[in-house]
Amino acid sequence: MSQRESISIFDMLKIGIGPSSSHTLGPWRAAERWINELGDEGRLDSIASVSVHVYGSLSLTGKGHATDFAIILGLLGSDPEHVPIEDIHRLVNEVKSSCKLNLGGIKTSHFDPEKDIIFHKKFLPFHANGIKFQATLTDGKKTSKTYYSIGGGFVVVEERKNAKKKDIAFNTFPYPIENGMELLEVCKRESKMISEIVLENERSLRSNEEIDHQINRIWNTMLDCMYTGCHTEGKLPGGLNVKRRAYELHENLMGDLPYTNPEEWLQSIRQTEVKFRQILQWVSCFALSVNEVNASLGRVVTAPTNGSAGVIPAVLMYYLVIENHAGNFEHIKQFLLVAGEIGSIFKKGATISAAMGGCQAEIGVSSAMAAGALTEILGGTPEQVLMAAEIAMEHHLGLTCDPIGGLVQIPCIERNSMGAIKAISAAELALGSDPSEAKVPLDKVVQTMWETAKDMSSKYKETSEGGLAVGVFLSDC
Repeated sequence: MSQRESISIFDMLKIGIGPSSSHTLGPWRAAERWINELGDEGRLDSIASVSVHVYGSLSLTGKGHATDFAIILGLLGSDPEHVPIEDIHRLVNEVKSSCKLNLGGIKTSHFDPEKDIIFHKKFLPFHANGIKFQATLTDGKKTSKTYYSIGGGFVVVEERKNAKKKDIAFNTFPYPIENGMELLEVCKRESKMISEIVLENERSLRSNEEIDHQINRIWNTMLDCMYTGCHTEGKLPGGLNVKRRAYELHENLMGDLPYTNPEEWLQSIRQTEVKFRQILQWVSCFALSVNEVNASLGRVVTAPTNGSAGVIPAVLMYYLVIENHAGNFEHIKQFLLVAGEIGSIFKKGATISAAMGGCQAEIGVSSAMAAGALTEILGGTPEQVLMAAEIAMEHHLGLTCDPIGGLVQIPCIERNSMGAIKAISAAELALGSDPSEAKVPLDKVVQTMWETAKDMSSKYKETSEGGLAVGVFLSDC
């Protein structure tokens, strides 16, 4: 599965709409891409009607993952990074009621979502998440294109026409890295930390100012997401009647400290006297808050996916409010640089798609990313960073993806809490260990994860055809 490609941390950490990076953000971006390509070809004005065919895992859990919403919004040309959350249902309902779609905000065509979004159980050979867009033109001819949502919001076509371009970009990095061993060799040769190596690679793509701006946007989105989740009560949409838990947990932990915005909130938490048993409660609260927002079509950061979006912000908040009250933007930047690099190693050597690898590819990878990042900002060596990432993934191997009702709620939300706690434990274990005595290198656990993914039955890969998804009746929820 190894792919020789350039992966920026901003590829691994994307701002988007929940509940799923592969089933929501990916189809959304694929729809945008198709419309833009038709526009570039000068064929947008000649479209009379549109239909969309959804395959495999993307189909089996599509409606629970709001794939139909994502397709409509993508075809409309709405940007998942900026579209107002409060406008989403209105925009979708307008299309459903009128059966008309303003493609890219330019060309109006017929489109009935109930009939023109077709969900197929069939799996396409290239990837479990296939989606084909088809248009009938005014002259009666048809045009179509198939895309694949391969996890984390990444979208590709089977021909991989960009493969050569990606390889060229990879080799323009001052420090081209494909696996953990190469990363350690570069760190040793240059006498630099992992974050310093990653930053040099990022500087070959964009300016220092842009890097800081984008990292700040990512962090602020994470912070806003946690803040929103901690201040929103009620039940999650979708029919399972899952109660939001972050609100009450936060109320009990926070007390009466004053604040009026997310930044003041962060500073107020730093001022609290956190008792030992409250540490895990805070970490769980942060993780739950993010994924409750994610489950309700809120704005989150893929880290590396939407389903695992709560792990990294929860562990980073743990550092800022428990470990180091003087932590600042430079620490946040360092953390996210390391996390992004570790995630890219898993993407190149295995997968970050639950439809291909089960939940080990989501929560497992996010836990490894957070563990490694926390280890470096706590003073760990590059060897200890990769050791922490390995420990975190080792104890997620074989984790299945079996969402009840196809919704990113049970067991997904709680798993973010568990992934964050495991990440912290993995970091502490690595910091107290001699990496030279480690029996399993990171690259070996990446390889093992991919072998496990290939052996795993498809019913445990985001299809809701096995595990809890069939063991728990919806009527019981």
